[in-house]
Amino acid sequence: MWTENWTGWFHKFGASIPHRPVEDIAFAAARFFEKGGSFLNYYMYFGGTNFGRTASGPFLGTSYDYDAPIDEYGLFHQPKWGHLNDLHRAVKLCEPVMILTNPVYRYLGTNLEAHIYQAPGKTNQRSSALCCAFVANVDTSQNANVTFNGNNVSLPAWSVSILPDCQNVAFNSAQVVAQTSVPAMRPSIEPNSIKSWESYQEPVGLWGNITISANNLLEQINTTLDGSDYLWYTTSVNIIAEDLQGEVQQQLTISSTRDALQIYINGNFSGNHTFAKSSLSVNQSIKLIIGHNEIALLSMTVGLQDYGYRYDRVSAGLSGSINLKGLRSGDKELATQQWRYQVGLKGEALKIYTQEGANSILWTSELQAPWTQYLTWYKTSFATPSGSDPVSIYLGSMGKGQAWVNGNNLGRFWPSLLISETDCSQTCDYRGKFTPKKCRTDCGQQSQQWYHIPREWLQPNQNLLVVFDELGGDVSKIYVATKTVATICVHVLESYPPQLDSWSQFQAQPKVQPMLLTPEARLECQDNQVISSINFASFGNPQGNCKAFHQGNCHAKNSVEVVKEACIGKQTCSILVSSATFDTEPCAGISKSLAIKAQCQAISSTSLKTKLEI
Repeated sequence: MWTENWTGWFHKFGASIPHRPVEDIAFAAARFFEKGGSFLNYYMYFGGTNFGRTASGPFLGTSYDYDAPIDEYGLFHQPKWGHLNDLHRAVKLCEPVMILTNPVYRYLGTNLEAHIYQAPGKTNQRSSALCCAFVANVDTSQNANVTFNGNNVSLPAWSVSILPDCQNVAFNSAQVVAQTSVPAMRPSIEPNSIKSWESYQEPVGLWGNITISANNLLEQINTTLDGSDYLWYTTSVNIIAEDLQGEVQQQLTISSTRDALQIYINGNFSGNHTFAKSSLSVNQSIKLIIGHNEIALLSMTVGLQDYGYRYDRVSAGLSGSINLKGLRSGDKELATQQWRYQVGLKGEALKIYTQEGANSILWTSELQAPWTQYLTWYKTSFATPSGSDPVSIYLGSMGKGQAWVNGNNLGRFWPSLLISETDCSQTCDYRGKFTPKKCRTDCGQQSQQWYHIPREWLQPNQNLLVVFDELGGDVSKIYVATKTVATICVHVLESYPPQLDSWSQFQAQPKVQPMLLTPEARLECQDNQVISSINFASFGNPQGNCKAFHQGNCHAKNSVEVVKEACIGKQTCSILVSSATFDTEPCAGISKSLAIKAQCQAISSTSLKTKLEI
C-alpha cells in the first residue's frame, strides 16, 4: 500500500517551479505493481488552489497545481494524464492474474529483471494460460535489449515494460505516446471587462477602538488567533534636540522577525523587509523629529508552519530586542516599553471586499495609473467571460497582498518577489531517484502571475473585484482571461507498442497478434474545439520537442499533406505511424517516427450547431 506517489511538488513564493516528468512517475508506479503492490495513491492527481489564507508553509504559494495530471484549473495536463492512463489500462489487462498470485522474480542481467505473475490452470479468452510480466531496466543511463520468453524486449534506461500475456509489450514507462498539450491564457474580449478603478487608503497604525496594550513584544499567532495575516506593533518615543545633533544616521534594529515587515515613522513609510528563507534581523535607517515620534511596525505572515518537530510552537511576529540607535544620548531599548497592538486591517474589519462593505466607505475614483502607494485597496468590476473555459486573472503587475472576487478570497499574491536565478536545473534527467530539486524552471521570473477564479463565484456582469496591495502596483495592467489548450503535439516512434485499445482486438480475435499492430499518433482538442492548423508534421527522424520540432535528415515529403487531410476541422484524429501511411519510404534501415504540432481553435456556436446537425 503506497499512500503518496508524488506527481510533482508544491510551489513556494520566491522558489522555482518544480516538475516531475511522467516517465519517472510511471516507472515508480509500474515498479510498485511489478513487485506485488496492490494499492497506489497519487499525491496530487488533481491540482488545486490555496484560496484565501489556507496556504500553509510558510511561503507556500496560492497555486497548488503540483504539476499534477489534472491541473489547478481542471484541464488535463498532457502528456502526464494520458501516459498514466495508459499505464493503468495496461495494469488492468494484468488484473485477472495479479489478484490470484504473487510475482516470481527472474534475473535477466545487471540491473535487468522481471517479475512474473502466472496462474497455472487458469486461462484467458484465447485459452492461453493466465500470465503477466513486468520487465524492468533499473540502470540510470544504459538502454538494453533482453530476450524474454523467446521475444526481444527493448528497454530504455530506467523503464518498465508490461507484457499482459508474457509475450507482447503493451506499455513501456519511458515511451510516451500520449499527446502534449500547451495551454494559453486568452484575454477576455467582453466589452468593459475591466472598468475604471477606485482606491481606498488603509490607515497606518491603530485604526480601531479595540486594541491590546503590553509592556513587551507579543507573539503574533496567539495575538491575532490566526484571524489575519497582519498585526500592528505601535509605540512612541520622545527625542530631545541633542539626540539628533551630529551626522550619525538613526537606525531601528530588530533582532528577530519573520515573513514580512513594514516600518512607518510618524505615519511615513520607512522600509519594507521580506524574509523568504528564515527569520532575520532588521537594520533600518529612519528619520526622527524633535519631540514625539510614533513608530508603527506592520508584521505580516505568509502561511504558518505545518511540519517539523514541534511545528505548532514556531512563532511569528517580532521578538528579542528592538533598539533605537544613533542617538547622541545612547541607544534606546524599546522592546520593554509599552506597545499597543491592532489586529488586522481596517479594510478587513469592514469587509470592504464585499458589496455591502464596499458601499460603506468613500472610495477615491479615477486612479492615475500606475499607482504605487503602500497599503492601498483597489476596487473595480468586470463581466464574466463567455463560454465554459476556466477563468483566471493576471496580477503580475502588482506587489504583494490579497484579492477578492464577489467577496471570495482568491488567495495571496506576491509577484514582486522574483525567483532566484540560481535555483533552476540546467537539464531535466528524470532517471534515478526523484528529489523535488530535480527539473525546476522559471528562474528570474515572478513567483506567480495568474490566479484562478472559479466560475461558480461569478455572475454574468458587475463582478466585484477588490485588490489589497501592501507595496503598491499597477492595477491598469490587471486583466481577466480564460485558460484553454492552444497547441497540441505528439511524437510517436514506429517501434512503440500499439495503442492499448488495440488489445481488445487481440483478446477477442485469436488470429490478431499485438506485434503485428501499428502504433498511432493521436491528437485531441478540448470539447468545442477543432484542429485548425498544422504547424509541423514530419515522418522520418524529426528532432526536438513540442517547443521546437525540426526535420531530420530523413523526411517524407507528404507528411504535412497526410496529417492535414486526417486532422483539419476535427476534434480528434489519428495517423498510423508507418511507412505505408506515406507515399514513399523516406529512409531505409533507420527507426522512424512521426512528430506533429497543431493548433486548436474554438468552434463558434453557429458552426458547432451546423457540425452537430451534419
